[in-house]
Formats: sequence, structure tokens, C-alpha cells
Amino acid sequence: MVRTGIRLSAVAVLAGVGVLALAGPAAAHVEVEADKDTAGATDVTLSFSGEAESTSAGIKSERVVLPDGIAPADVTLVKAPSGWKFDTTADGFTVSGKALKTGADAEWQVRIAKLPDGETRLSFKTLETYGDGEVSRWIEVQREGADEPDNPAPLVTLKPGPEPSPTTVAPTSVAPSSPAATSAVPTVSASAAVVAEPAADDTGGKAVWIWVIGGAVLLAAGGAFFALTRRNRPDPTS
Repeated sequence: MVRTGIRLSAVAVLAGVGVLALAGPAAAHVEVEADKDTAGATDVTLSFSGEAESTSAGIKSERVVLPDGIAPADVTLVKAPSGWKFDTTADGFTVSGKALKTGADAEWQVRIAKLPDGETRLSFKTLETYGDGEVSRWIEVQREGADEPDNPAPLVTLKPGPEPSPTTVAPTSVAPSSPAATSAVPTVSASAAVVAEPAADDTGGKAVWIWVIGGAVLLAAGGAFFALTRRNRPDPTS
């Protein structure tokens, strides 16, 4: 009975060791933390940590896919392992260089110009490559309220930011006229506003001058006739 108990204990210990050995690689993650925890924050530093899981090679690169709302051009390197360089890609960035010592974690920091507004969960899918070519894919998005997936993508949880101010539209200075008001007011053109006055009728004045001139002519003719007849009449004293 004693030997049986010893054998069962040994089996249990070995089984436990085996479970831990299997769980070891799965426990390795790439994690990320932000120094500002509000959506829409600016000049945010993200600190990444890639846990080494290989026993035969060191990490040589970390490729990060950015979430929607963050452009690669808005990311700059703050810190990386000695000798590593920073490169932007079409959908994110990469930090890479000489493979680290086997078992050494990869740590790097980048600065984000602005976090997306209205987003409280940002996943940074990461591909971790080792010196022997092995790739660990930490790309499964962690859903809120769900169990953690086997290969979770690094996640930043944020608090909601302030609501954006509503855009106000300045009222127009002149309100449009209603159809009824427009039809009630006649339209007067500039040419119609100037009305020529009729010319004064001077017919009566012309008639008066005709009579005056005619009378003067008759008087002059009568005087001349009288003088002529008087001259031709014989002088009674002669």
C-alpha cells in the first residue's frame, strides 16, 4: 500500500510538471501600456513588452499592426533594444535588429500623436520573430466580456474622452422672402423708374405771335399806302 501511494504521488508530480511545461509557452504574451488612459488623448507613449518563449533563439523583430484611427505616420520611436531600428509599414511599424539573448524579453516604446476619439479598446496585433525564424502571432482580438483567446493581441483599455463640441451654424443675415411677400411687391426696373414728362404745348403762343406779326405788317402797309396817295394828291395852294 505504501509503495502504491508513493507511485501515485510520483505520477501526480510528473503530471503537474508536464502541465506547467505545456502551459509555459502559452503564458508568454506581448503586452502594452499607455501613459494616458483617455480616448482622444494626444502625445501618448505606448510601452510594449514581448516575453521570450523560445529556448533556442532570441527575439529579433516585433511587427505591430496599428488599430483603426492611428496612422503609421503618427507614430515615432522613443526607445528600443540597443542596435534596433524603427520602420513604418503600410499598416503599422516594425522594430528590429540583432537577435537578443535567448530568454531575454524585447521592450520598446513609441509615441502616438493622438489616440482615436470614441474608442475605449485598442488592439495592437503583433508578430514576434526569433533568430531561428520562428514566429509567434499575437493577433487575436480580445473581446470585452469574453475569455482571453490563446494568442491575444496586446490591448489598451481607455476611458471615454469628452464629447466633441457641437458645430454651430451662424444664421444668415437676410431671411429669404416668402412667395406671398414676393408676389405682393411689384418689381420696378431702373428704366421704368424714370418717366419722361410730356413736352409743353406751345400752340397757343405761336398763334398769338402770328397775329401780332400779321397786324404789324398790315399797319406798315396801310401807312405806306396813305403816304403814297398823299404825295400824289395835287396841292390846292398851287
